This record gives sequence, C-alpha cells and structure tokens, in this order.
Amino acid sequence: MPTNFGQLVMGPPGCGKSTYCKEMAEFLRNLGRNVVLVNIDPANDVLIYEASVDVSNLVTVEDVMNHKQLGPNGGLIYSIEYLEENFVWFHEQLSKFKGSYFIFDCPGQIELYTHHQSMKKIVEKLQYSGFKLCAVYLVDSHYCSEPGKFISALLMTLSAMLHMEMPHINVLSKVDMMAEFADKLPFSLDYYTEVMDLNYMLECLQDDKFTKKYKKLNSSIVELLDGYSLVSFLPLNIKDKRHLLQVKNSFDKANGYIYNAGERSDVQALLACAVGSQTESERIGIDRDLYTSTMEE
Repeated sequence: MPTNFGQLVMGPPGCGKSTYCKEMAEFLRNLGRNVVLVNIDPANDVLIYEASVDVSNLVTVEDVMNHKQLGPNGGLIYSIEYLEENFVWFHEQLSKFKGSYFIFDCPGQIELYTHHQSMKKIVEKLQYSGFKLCAVYLVDSHYCSEPGKFISALLMTLSAMLHMEMPHINVLSKVDMMAEFADKLPFSLDYYTEVMDLNYMLECLQDDKFTKKYKKLNSSIVELLDGYSLVSFLPLNIKDKRHLLQVKNSFDKANGYIYNAGERSDVQALLACAVGSQTESERIGIDRDLYTSTMEE
C-alpha cells in the first residue's frame, strides 16, 4: 500500500502560505514528484493555484457567517470544527490521490495552532489513517524589524510547536524584502534564523521606549524561550532555488520522505547546480549580502 507523505503549511495571515504552496508544488513537480494541493482554509475564496481538494466544497466562512450570525473569526473556528466533524468526507477526497505528496494550505488564524483543538485532531486523524506529515510554519521576515515583534513571533512559533505535537520546521519568509528595513535590524540575518543568544535581544527590548517598562516580563519571556531552545528558522526567498532546496531537504527529513527515495538522482543533480560546493558559512554570507544589505539610494 503506497504511503501518503505531506506537509501542513501554517502561519499567521500575510506570511505567504499560498504563494509558498504554489511555488513549492511547482518545484517538487519539476523533481518528478506527484504533488496534490489541498486547500483547508474555508475563508480563502480566491486561490492562486489549482486545488485538487478544496474544503470550500464542504463549508465556507461566508456561509457560516450568514447562517450562524458569526463574525469572521468565529466563522472560521466553526468551519474548522465542522471539517473535523466531517472528517470522513475529507478523507474520502484525499483517498482519490493515494501515493501522492500532499501540501495542505492551512488558515491563518493563529489560535488554531496554539490552543484550539480541532486542527490538532484533524492532523491526528490523518496520521492515524496513514499520512506521514510535518508542519511547515512560516513567519514573515518583517517581524525581525522590531525586537518586540520578533520575540512575539518566537512565542507564537513555540506555542504552535508544542501544541501541534508533530515534526516541525520553521521558515522565515520574504527575506528578499529585508533590505527595505535593513537599517532597523540590529543584528545580521543568521542571528534571526539561528535565534542566537536572546540576551542581546533583551537589551534591545530594555532600550525600547514602549517595552522597557516591562523589564521583568521581558526577562521572563527570554528565559522561557532560551529554556526550550526549540525555535530556529530557515530563510526563504520564494524565487531562490537554493532556499527552496534547503527547505525541501528539511521537510523531507521531518516527515520521513527521504527514506522513501525514488528521486535521489534528480535531487543530487539539482543540488550540484544550485549549491555546488558551498559551505554553510559561505551560504549564510551570500544570504546576508543579498537580503540584509541596505538598498542603494
């Protein structure tokens, strides 16, 4: 019986989830992988890709808002709970594509991944039915522009990792836009991707006119994040094939696809073309120069 591998693409609104799904699907198809795109965002009524399975055929946020007199957030929560209750329908739709690689485009409502139970239960049912899954959690690089934003992004990411309880990789998206606010960045790109010593970030928080009044809270949050030491990011410019390959290698390890083989020669050829013999330090240096250098006037 063929194994179904896949990834759930999560993250806050505007972080580039749908664009990632579209571009990563094309990248994987060029490697010869049979990719199925699945939209499980009932609020996404304008897809930029062709979804083989679309939850909007079951429920939409607009219909829920009209019939249940709920707002957008309540309507989305209700819709995901409805999908959980009708998992049999969902599984039947997915079963039409056995042996494929699935990319699930998830909603952007953060509480679905930090404390609400329905998304977690849907994932558990998928895993029980034989899916080998991992989470790809996207965070917009603009969160790096302010210390408070970056710390909140780390907390948000850590909460999702602990709550969802599944193999998890984190991606710092839109790094090609970082040059636009490079003058606001107190540290280099690798500091944010590797989440280095947060005591340096704490010093920035204590100097900020808004966050400095929460000195004890800031210290406690940094201590919490350092204590878990789980969060790091892969940089992603969606048009940079080096980044796509790096992310692909990470999620293939996370969900076990790498042990399924079948496309090794193609990947090795692509690796030789895209990366060559670069060392890790050389790669980080290239990214730093490309994505965090101040834009020319």
